[in-house]
Amino acid sequence: MADVNRGNRPLSPHLSIYRPQLTSITSILTRITGNALIVSALMIVWWFLAAATGEEYFAFANGFVTSWFGDLVLGLSVWGLWYHTLAGIRHLIWDNAMGLEIEAATKLGWACVIGSVVLTVLTIAIV
Repeated sequence: MADVNRGNRPLSPHLSIYRPQLTSITSILTRITGNALIVSALMIVWWFLAAATGEEYFAFANGFVTSWFGDLVLGLSVWGLWYHTLAGIRHLIWDNAMGLEIEAATKLGWACVIGSVVLTVLTIAIV
């Protein structure tokens, strides 16, 4: 027989008691940075194609890429590249059945976040 109270049941896990964990946030962030890197790579390819097309079109594309918005996109791309790389290394560690305990997974998550920020600052300072 059909459950007549189906609409009255709480969601599982209920949104008012669920607290996102670091591992779930870093997993979502890995997917976001991967897709964002595709967008920034397309912007760089557009810049190269504009350079091959002609001087006037390159001036337009170069103006966009070197604007404050282009600098922001490229700066965030450096962070996204480092974060995505460190998260990939973390997944390689997990693929070898190491670091799967909650404490170790949390430490690896913080290592990805903090390490990506430090490596981004170093990269921007060097370049």
